[in-house]
Amino acid sequence: MTTKFLDLLDSRKLLLFDGGMGTLLYSHGVFINRCFDELNLTAPDLVFDCHAQYVKAGADVIETNTFGANRVKLAAHGLEDRLDEINRRGVELARKAAGDTVLVAGAIGPLGIKIEPWGPTSTEEARELFAEQAKALAQAGVDLIILETFGDLNEIHQALAAARSVCDLPVIAQMTLQEDGNSLYGTAPETFAARLEAWGASVVGVNCSVGPEVALQSVERIVPSTHLPVSVQPNAGVPRAIEGRNLYLASPEYFEEYAKRFVLAGARIVGGCCGTTPEHTRAMRKALYALAPESRPKDTRGIVAKVNGTTPVVQEKPLPERSGLARKIASGQFVTSIELVPPRGHQVGKVIERARRARQAGVDVINIPDGPRASARMSSLALAVLIEREAGIESLLHYTCRDRNLLGMQSDMLGAHALGLRNLLIITGDPPKMGDYPDATAVFDVDSIGLTNMVTRLNRGLDLGGNSIGDPTEFVVGVGVNPGAVNLDFELNRFYWKVDAGAHFAITQPVFDVAVLESFLDTLAKRNIRIPVLAGIWPLVSLRNAEFMNNEVPGASVPEPILRRMAEAQQVSGEQARKVGVQIAAETLERVRPMVVGVQVSPPMGRLELALEVLGAKG
Repeated sequence: MTTKFLDLLDSRKLLLFDGGMGTLLYSHGVFINRCFDELNLTAPDLVFDCHAQYVKAGADVIETNTFGANRVKLAAHGLEDRLDEINRRGVELARKAAGDTVLVAGAIGPLGIKIEPWGPTSTEEARELFAEQAKALAQAGVDLIILETFGDLNEIHQALAAARSVCDLPVIAQMTLQEDGNSLYGTAPETFAARLEAWGASVVGVNCSVGPEVALQSVERIVPSTHLPVSVQPNAGVPRAIEGRNLYLASPEYFEEYAKRFVLAGARIVGGCCGTTPEHTRAMRKALYALAPESRPKDTRGIVAKVNGTTPVVQEKPLPERSGLARKIASGQFVTSIELVPPRGHQVGKVIERARRARQAGVDVINIPDGPRASARMSSLALAVLIEREAGIESLLHYTCRDRNLLGMQSDMLGAHALGLRNLLIITGDPPKMGDYPDATAVFDVDSIGLTNMVTRLNRGLDLGGNSIGDPTEFVVGVGVNPGAVNLDFELNRFYWKVDAGAHFAITQPVFDVAVLESFLDTLAKRNIRIPVLAGIWPLVSLRNAEFMNNEVPGASVPEPILRRMAEAQQVSGEQARKVGVQIAAETLERVRPMVVGVQVSPPMGRLELALEVLGAKG
């Protein structure tokens, strides 16, 4: 391993890093939507000047202007083909400003996309992307690599492994925090420090997102948890909105005081992040000159033992014991489900009454969509609770990823479990532009694969950050699948990852062409993807309804023979078209019955009687 950085750390005991590169660039009029990394090519004098200011302020190490210079983020600006050039030039500019006495750290930030288990990008793909940037920085001559502002422990693991695979440089691994002092995904500092050390980091620490006080609390938790040097680079406080601008208000004098506190808590590397300037660096330099490093015991591993070695392995509750739906699926009994859409207002009497009628007719479960087709309706979670309590029938709660971030989803899941809900259908969700309010914004923090992974963790007693939640949840997890997808390979790959993430069953899009479903199930068997499947059934009520399903409902495809039958019936009367639509649905049910474990019938326009006719027609 290259030792220049580590030798300097040993000889000086304390090292000072620079501050916010983005802050200085922004102060020079660079708009926030620009690719700051591209400035290495288009505004090299500006980048050099920012580095030089931090060197003049007393920094021992400056970071390259390459935080977002990975292929994914550069692609958003059409710059992916210039990755090597941007990283190389970033090193050259920093090296020029550093001279002979200041070291250069190659800065690498997150990819900007979710990786498994929270997103579709595999850990192998992420590692390759990180390796590409780390290799470019190492070949350009940096003294060390710094991984910073990571919220996901899994992602920084891949970045660290990538850096180790392409060079022998020292690697600083820094997580970013939320106000409770844990990582953005809730991982405790004691936990991520121990993991990062085990994965081969040279230095562990925290940066960004929070101000000095929260950062100090995390340092105090990290220091007893690792043998490695600890780094800390907080923001200049939490940004405040002032006259339309977000400003950081923590002063250089405040940072001078906290630099002392960081060192006294055991930190060996101090610096700044967003909102900090060369003035903050200069103030911290004064503090470090006045201090000697605080000695620490050589073996203070008590906390690590608690969090890294004794996290209880929780036995998941057997699936048949979680709900009536799970019991029927596990025992091979045919399951019947009817979909009831939440009301647009808050009156639930009609929906509750329909659920009671469904229960009396022998239906097993009520399927409740979550904002179907991106419409604004009553909370499906609230309606599910009311139906179970007042109608006495189990619900199957749709839960979409469109409207909530990952932490909000975890909160909802824990709340849903506390309210007694057990059956989930996890779907990514339709984009808002398809619905009633096209100007509404979507979150899509993760997709259905990521959310399925999260619920599986909750079922094993762990939260997003790997912390124990006490007793595990007992959810039964369903996912959606489209047998008639245009890009079937893509659909199959995603479906495989849903199953791998822990899905217990699947529900298809409405089936009109039984041959398509049969072919799809055969393909699943050949690929050894084995999971119970419920077929979606939709009784058509008119020719217009059939045409709507065929042309405007994603994933639905009505074949020509059915369209002709509906057209012929429509010529007779609307009532005849309704009867033929129910007959087609009943025929479809009978044909798919040997292939699947159950059906979900979706009554058009809330007409429960149509769904009951279909189920009654099955004999």
